[in-house]
Amino acid sequence: MQLTEEQLLAAYKRMRDIREFEDRLHEENNTGDIPGFIHLYSGEEAVAVGVCENLTDQDYITSTHRGHGHCIAKGCDIHDMMLEIFGKDAGLCRGKGGSMHIADLDKGMLGANGIVGGGPPLAIGAALTAKTLKTGGIGLSFTGDGGSNQGLTFEAINMAVVLKLPVIFVFENNGFGEGTAHDYAVGSKDIAGRAAGFGLPAEKVDGTDFFAVYAAAQKAIQRARRGEGPSVIETVTNRFYGHFEGDPGLIRSKDEIDYVKEHKDPIKIFREKVKGQIDEAKLDAIDAVSKANVDDAVAKARAAKYPEVSQLLTDVYVSY
Repeated sequence: MQLTEEQLLAAYKRMRDIREFEDRLHEENNTGDIPGFIHLYSGEEAVAVGVCENLTDQDYITSTHRGHGHCIAKGCDIHDMMLEIFGKDAGLCRGKGGSMHIADLDKGMLGANGIVGGGPPLAIGAALTAKTLKTGGIGLSFTGDGGSNQGLTFEAINMAVVLKLPVIFVFENNGFGEGTAHDYAVGSKDIAGRAAGFGLPAEKVDGTDFFAVYAAAQKAIQRARRGEGPSVIETVTNRFYGHFEGDPGLIRSKDEIDYVKEHKDPIKIFREKVKGQIDEAKLDAIDAVSKANVDDAVAKARAAKYPEVSQLLTDVYVSY
């Protein structure tokens, strides 16, 4: 796998944008100005970016309640996302979706999803559409280790195999489904191994390593585009914060979290791997630009107007 400097810098910028966005929301949430629950993606950046750098706008992804990273990796505008999370009228979903239901169909982002395991069935729908219309696109779902146990997920994988759909199922195994450990909840202790039993290729990779994720996603996506059917990728990763903002995070000790931040940070790992290939000053410049963009997005979101009361019942039902 050979990536150009331009590609490496673009990938790093996506990861840095996610980190700045999420870490800033961690601060902003304490002000009480953001409605609804927020689930942060800090620590998992290499998964979303490693996968989505292989996708185009004609490919569709589905997400989870922890969806900001997937949005940014798929190309959604940070300013429009911040407006949405603050509940403002100019947001991606007119301020009505918020964090857990943020979406941008123009970018192929079918939405974050508050239903655990709700994404895989939507992804196979997108894949079936792509196959039927011969668009060359694929469907791809991001699902957590908790969602990997859901019956809908099993049904979606099975249907994808039966119909030989161009779809990828990505499982982000950060070790905990809310507060329930993966090692307790997954009977086989192996999400990828279990998935392989449905009759499709399944690979487990280091989710803290952008390059490992990118290579696995590239292989699975190319296979899907060739018409060879679905694949599963399990990424072993870590989240820096609690399950949601306000979660005291008592399931992990401070020492464990400190260790993860020091030794399992995908941004640090990326920078270490590109030493000698990319000038560190260029990476530092990206850091500064990402922070400035997020600062600007927050300022504009705070100043923007809320939806009018008259809009309360619009965008709720669709008439066919």
